[in-house]
Amino acid sequence: GINAEYMGKSQASDEGVQQDLLPLIEGTTVSTKYGGPIKTDHILFIASGAFHSVKPSDMLAELQGRLPIRVELQALTKADFLRILTEPKTNLLAQQTEMLSTEGLALTFDEEAIHELADVAFAANSQVQNIGARRLHTVVERVTEDLSFNAPEMSGQTVTITREMVRNSVADILEAQDLKKHLI
Repeated sequence: GINAEYMGKSQASDEGVQQDLLPLIEGTTVSTKYGGPIKTDHILFIASGAFHSVKPSDMLAELQGRLPIRVELQALTKADFLRILTEPKTNLLAQQTEMLSTEGLALTFDEEAIHELADVAFAANSQVQNIGARRLHTVVERVTEDLSFNAPEMSGQTVTITREMVRNSVADILEAQDLKKHLI
């Protein structure tokens, strides 16, 4: 498995992280919670995320040979974020709505709010660290955190998230001089 010492504080370019990934990519048997053991011998691995800034020369020779194709991905646009928020049946907004409905709170997002969520995610990725679509999760969570906390007391009510609510929820982050210390 992956060494806990490296989780959350190392870069993909660190040799220890790569050493931990190598057995998975070379082929091993991994125990899973639900499906029992899985052999990784015939699984195609795609290294992305933390690997976006790693040059091939920064990688172990063994990994270079097992990850031979390099593709540069484009950063997500505002339109991409909007599609991610609206097109999948189980998008983040639908998930948040369902979660709060378990407490009896009806949640909706008006069209302008959805566009603002996409704008905020795009701006944060542009100005801080580009973490792709993961940014949406933290932005949506930030906007709905008070509702989530207070949902039991709001049972039976309907709340519509508006553009202004989005702006108020994330204003301190977007206005901060040093955005990196807020990494939403």
